[in-house]
Amino acid sequence: MTAIQAPETLLEAVTYFGNPENAFEFFKQIRWPNGVRCPRCNSDKVTFLENAKVWKCRTPHAKQKFSAKVGTIFEDSPIGLDKWLPAMWLASNCKNGVSSYELHRALGVTQKTAWFMLQRIRLAMQDGSIDKMSGRVEADETFIGAKARNIHKGKRRAKGTGYASMTAVQGLLERTTNEKASRVKLKVVGNMRKAELQGNVREYVMNGSEVFTDALQSYTGLLDDYTHKVIDHAECYAKGHVHTNGLENFWSLLKRALKGTYVNVEPFHLFRYLDEQAFRFNERKDNDQGRFIKALSGVVGKSLKYAKLIAAEGGDGPYPTTETWQTA
Repeated sequence: MTAIQAPETLLEAVTYFGNPENAFEFFKQIRWPNGVRCPRCNSDKVTFLENAKVWKCRTPHAKQKFSAKVGTIFEDSPIGLDKWLPAMWLASNCKNGVSSYELHRALGVTQKTAWFMLQRIRLAMQDGSIDKMSGRVEADETFIGAKARNIHKGKRRAKGTGYASMTAVQGLLERTTNEKASRVKLKVVGNMRKAELQGNVREYVMNGSEVFTDALQSYTGLLDDYTHKVIDHAECYAKGHVHTNGLENFWSLLKRALKGTYVNVEPFHLFRYLDEQAFRFNERKDNDQGRFIKALSGVVGKSLKYAKLIAAEGGDGPYPTTETWQTA
C-alpha cells in the first residue's frame, strides 16, 4: 500500500485534512499500515462498504461492522476526522497549549465539544512507557493552585492557607545524554511525605542512578539505592552538575501554559494537563509533523466517556475534589 505523505505545516494540515476523504485515508493508513483488521477479533477478513465508509468483518461475532474510529479516542464522536486531525495538530504543536475556546472558534464546534475533544487528545498523549530513567535524574516538586490571599475568605477557612490550598505535583527529569534529549515524568501526589515521594523515585528511576534533589527531608534515605546529591537552595542553586534547574525551567513552562492558556482547571483533571505538557516537552526535538504523528499513534486502544469525565465524584483523576482552582 502506498503511504500518504503527512502535512508538514499547519496550513498544509488544515488544507489537506479539510477534505474528509483525505482525512479518512490518512488515518486509515496510520492505524492499519499493514492492512485493515477487525478491532474486535483482529481478523483481516473484512469487506469495505464504500457508501457507509465502514468495514464488515466476515468472521461471525457481535457488531461485525466497524468504522475507522472504533477502538480509538474518536469512537462514538459525531465529529469528523476532518476536524479531529487539525485539532490534534494544534494540541501537539502549540507550545503553551490551545484552549477549548480557541478550538471552538477555529473548528466551528461548541466550546463544550472542543473541551471534550481536548481531554480525549490528552488521553492519547499519555506516556504508557515502562522504561525507567537512568544516568543523572532530577527530582523536584511544585504546587499548583491559587494563593491563599486570592481565595474567598469563606473558602480559605475550609481549604487552609499556604500550600494546603494547592495541589502538589512531583516531577522527575532525566538529563540529556549523547543518545537522547532530556525527558520528564510528572505525577500528582497526595502528600509530600517520604513514602510518597521516594516511592515514585524508586518506581521510575533505575537503581544506581544519580539523583539530585533539594534539601527536602522527604528524600532522606535515597542513598540506599542511588547516588543521592542534595542542593540546598538556601545556600545556592547549583554546585557544578548538582542542581534541579532543569525541572525548575520545566515548571515555568507548565505554569505559563496553565495560567496563560487554561486559566482555570479542576484539580482532578490536572493529571491530564500534565500529560499534555510532558508530551510536548519530551517530543520537543521533533518537528511539527513528527509530534502530530506520535500523538496520533496513541489514539488506538483508549477511550473516554463524557459521563466518566464529568462524574459527580470528581472525574477519574487520582485525587478527586470538587473545588476549582486558579494557577498561582
